[in-house]
Amino acid sequence: MAKELGHRGIAVNTIAPGAIETDFLGGSVRDIPAYNDTFASMTALGRVGVPKDIGPVVANLLRPDNRWVNAQRIEVSGGQNI
Repeated sequence: MAKELGHRGIAVNTIAPGAIETDFLGGSVRDIPAYNDTFASMTALGRVGVPKDIGPVVANLLRPDNRWVNAQRIEVSGGQNI
């Protein structure tokens, strides 16, 4: 899509979050301590994410200063599986 829309000045990027405490999968990461602990142990930061960890990244990406960022997959996972 980035290549198709670039001529119109539209940048296309994607955010790839790791395990986040949300309603996704029935809220299992948030509500089942064993899942939360398992995923937390896979991250360099030692915890799963919360929605407030993702929103600022999206907002930053939308700033005009980032107009040259295009066709990127931006992982926001706390260093999951490194």
